[in-house]
Amino acid sequence: MASVENQIPLYPLLLINFIGTLGFSIVLPFLVFLVIDFGGNAIVYGILAAIYPAFQLIGAPILGRWSDIYGRKKVLLISHGGTLVGWIIFLFALFLPNENVFSINSLLVGTFVITLPLIILFIARALDGITGGNVSVANAYLADVSSDINRSKNFGKMAISSNLGFIVGPAIAGILGATIYKEMLPVLAALFLSLVTLIVIGFSLKESKQSAGVIQVPVKGNIGKVFAQECKECYKIVNPKKLRFLDIFKLTHISFLLFLYFLIFLGFSIFYTSFPIHAVLGLKWSIREMGIFYAVLSGIMILVQGPILRKALQKFSENKLVIIGSLVLGINFIFFLSNNILLIYTAAVLFAIGNGLMWPSLLSILAKKAGTVHQGAVQGVASSFASLASIIGLTIGGVLYNTIGATTFLISAGVIFTVFIISFRLLKI
Repeated sequence: MASVENQIPLYPLLLINFIGTLGFSIVLPFLVFLVIDFGGNAIVYGILAAIYPAFQLIGAPILGRWSDIYGRKKVLLISHGGTLVGWIIFLFALFLPNENVFSINSLLVGTFVITLPLIILFIARALDGITGGNVSVANAYLADVSSDINRSKNFGKMAISSNLGFIVGPAIAGILGATIYKEMLPVLAALFLSLVTLIVIGFSLKESKQSAGVIQVPVKGNIGKVFAQECKECYKIVNPKKLRFLDIFKLTHISFLLFLYFLIFLGFSIFYTSFPIHAVLGLKWSIREMGIFYAVLSGIMILVQGPILRKALQKFSENKLVIIGSLVLGINFIFFLSNNILLIYTAAVLFAIGNGLMWPSLLSILAKKAGTVHQGAVQGVASSFASLASIIGLTIGGVLYNTIGATTFLISAGVIFTVFIISFRLLKI
C-alpha cells in the first residue's frame, strides 16, 4: 500500500473533490427560493432533494463495482459527465415559462403547484443522481492510496477539501445571486466547474486501481490457522463481478458500520430539508444570509477537520472520536429550535465540531474494515445506504416541518443520539 501511495499523489483527488463540492454548494443558498418561486413548498423541496439520492441508490452500487473492475478514473469520468449534463438541463429549466401542470390542495401536504420548470429540475437531479457515484468511488480511490497510518488523516484532508468548496460555493452564490441575473449566474458557474472537474480527471488524475476483472486475494489455509499465521504468498483468483450485494454484509463488522452510516445520513437529511425552509419562513433569511451561514459553518469544519482532528487522533482512537462527535452533534440540533442568531451560530459551531470529529473517523474505520479487495463495492453499498437514508430523511423532513415546524430538529437530535448510544459497540471491534 505504501508503494501505491508514493506513486499516486493525493492532490488531484482533493482538487476534484473541492471543485465538485464547490459546484454543488453554489445552489444551496438559493435552491429553496427557486422551488418556492416555481410554486413548491417544504414538501416539494424535500422531494426534489430526495430525487438525487433516490437515483443514486440505483447507480452508486453499480458504479462502485465497476470501479473495482475497470478502475476508479473511468468511473469518475462517467459520474462527473452525468453531473455536467444535469447542470445543462438545470440551466434549461430557468428559461422555461412558469406554467402550471397540476396543483395539490391537501391537509397533509398543504397547497402547492407543480410547474414545468419544477418537472425539468426533477429530471436534472435524477440524471445527476443515477451517475452520482462520485463520492463512493472517490472514497474508494482514497482508500487505495492510503495506509493504515495515514488513512484517517487523508479522509480528514478530503473533508477539508469538501468544506473549502462549501465555503467558496455559498459565497459565490451570494454574490452572483444578488445580480439582476439571479439564479442564472450561479448555475452557469456550477456548469463551468463541472466541466473543469472533467478536465482535471482526464488529464491530472492517475488510476489507483489496477484491475482487469480479477483480483488476487490471500488464501487462509488450515496450517496457517494452526500456527496463528497465514501464508501471504498463496493466492486465489476472485472475480469481483461475482460479488453479490448480500455478500457485502458477510464481511466482518461491515453490517454494523453500514447501519451507523444509515442513521447518520438519516439524521442529517431530516435537518438538511427542514433548516433551509426554517431559514426562509422562520428566520426570514435572504440568499445572502443563507450563504454566510453555510460559509461560516464550513469554515469552522475546516478548522476542526484539520489541526483539531490531527491532535484529537493523537489522544483518542477513531472509534472514540465517533462516540464523542455523535454526542456533540446530537446536542447541536437542539439549539436550532431557537430563533436567536447567537444560539443558531452556537449550533453551527457544535455541528462543525461533532461532524468534523465523527465523520472522517467513521469513513476511515469503514475503509479499514472493507479491505483492499472489495473497497469499491463496499463504498458503493455504503453510498446506497446513504441514499436510502437521504430519501427517507429528506422526504419526511419536509412533511415534518410542514406539520410541526422547528420541532423537527428534535427528530434529528434523537436519531444522532441513537448513533451515540450504539456506537459504543465500536470499542469492541
